[in-house]
Amino acid sequence: MSIGGIPLKKKMKMKICMVGEGAVGKTSLIRRFVLDEFDDKYLQTLGTKVSKKEIVVDVKEKDVELQIDMTIWDIMGQKGFRELLKEAYFYGAKGVIAVCDMTRKDTLSELDDWIEGVYSVTGRVPIEFLANKVDLKDDVAIDENDLEQASRAYDSRFFYTSAKTGENVEDAFKELAEKISRTKLGELED
Repeated sequence: MSIGGIPLKKKMKMKICMVGEGAVGKTSLIRRFVLDEFDDKYLQTLGTKVSKKEIVVDVKEKDVELQIDMTIWDIMGQKGFRELLKEAYFYGAKGVIAVCDMTRKDTLSELDDWIEGVYSVTGRVPIEFLANKVDLKDDVAIDENDLEQASRAYDSRFFYTSAKTGENVEDAFKELAEKISRTKLGELED
């Protein structure tokens, strides 16, 4: 897909949904990724918030450089709300970022319900697991084996992240964009 050895440039739009329980840091992760800012005041997301960011991804094996217009959907973490609006919220999603709070073990086990809710609308789409708040080392309640098991069940991997310090936030979003890009480019060739 190159012209004279020069990578082909293409544009792609993708909708990403953030899922996870309340107060795991979904909104803070988006803020860190989109604006490179952090605010430690907790403000519960009411309803849904949509953010956008343009990124460039190189898909080397396809010799393509993609300009990606990423739309990131942030939904409040309450289960009742998820069930009420899951069709509208998850429809058209090309990928999922599943977030747990390293200081609250139950937030990891709850991700199964969130992911199954997405899959019921989208089918299987690429997922990244983010174990957020890794900067709170003294309060960590989830071990690496639990994270590996959860992510492996969905043919994914996990990142230790911190919205506060920015650790691995950019990498996680970019890797998900690369996974989605490979999938979409593969579909175009079929």
